[in-house]
Amino acid sequence: MRRLVDYIKDWMLPIAIITGISAFLVYYFTPSLAPLGPLFHRIAADGQRFLIGVLLFFQFVKASPHDMGLRRWHLYVLLFQCLTFVGLAVLAAFMERNGLRIMVECAMLCLICPTASAAGVITDKLGGRIAETVTYLVIVNTVATLVIPTVIPLVHPSSDMGFWRYVLAIAWKIFPLLICPCILAWIIRYTMPKLQRALMRFSPKSFYIWGVCLALAMVLSTRALITSFPGVWTLWGIVAVTVLCCAIQFKLGRVFGRAAEKAVASGEPEEASSLEGVSPTAITAGQALGQKNTGFLIWLGYTYMTPVTSIAGGLYAIFQNIFNSWELYQKKSSKNQ
Repeated sequence: MRRLVDYIKDWMLPIAIITGISAFLVYYFTPSLAPLGPLFHRIAADGQRFLIGVLLFFQFVKASPHDMGLRRWHLYVLLFQCLTFVGLAVLAAFMERNGLRIMVECAMLCLICPTASAAGVITDKLGGRIAETVTYLVIVNTVATLVIPTVIPLVHPSSDMGFWRYVLAIAWKIFPLLICPCILAWIIRYTMPKLQRALMRFSPKSFYIWGVCLALAMVLSTRALITSFPGVWTLWGIVAVTVLCCAIQFKLGRVFGRAAEKAVASGEPEEASSLEGVSPTAITAGQALGQKNTGFLIWLGYTYMTPVTSIAGGLYAIFQNIFNSWELYQKKSSKNQ
């Protein structure tokens, strides 16, 4: 039994990816299950949101408010996201509505999309700093709530939605999942310390909750891919753009993390992380920039951009988790040596 548990733990990401994709394909190709479609989608969407809230709760339980200060890399990563988003929006505004413009819109979504709420789980597993991840999670979601409604009308003007309606729609999608777990976790931290310590001992188990959450995300991502199929050439273009955005952001995040370390000039080398040759700051910044809230990306693309751009969210979910699977494998291999 112990060997089975260890096996599931080591291969959690690929198991979750395959399970989620397979579950939707079984439903999609089984006509007798068609009447259950709305219920199936509701369970996947609401179940994922609930589990994301649980994961965030454990991250706030573990992260002390005293450790959640601003870091230099927060500024680097935030500027990169905002400037590239605005730059691509200006470019898209002057383009004809064709396949190339769709790819630019996909890149916009992949770049501005806030950090995944569960990013702290993988960051912690890899030896990064969960408090810095949670801090950036709050920052980028707040900024995205204001920047996205300002920029999207340049690309997709909407006469029936003003700025504040955009803000409220996006804020309602983002902030309940951030605020409620935060308030509950900090109430427990300062009023029930024994319960807080017990929850901290349980927090490593949140990795398994994250696995279930990932499987549900794969259900929604596969649904977006199949129901919004744009044609072969456009699809391959979206695949290429999404892979490129994913790779660039994970890589640049680490670059920004290392640059921030050098700028601090503390005179002392940073402690080693779980990944050989990569510092905790570089890991943390890489995950904060590279790991995205793909559920939000799918919703934003389908609701306010060209609907087919929601495919980018489904693809990004697959690519970022393949990368994280590889990183966790690298970590395990380095520990066994």
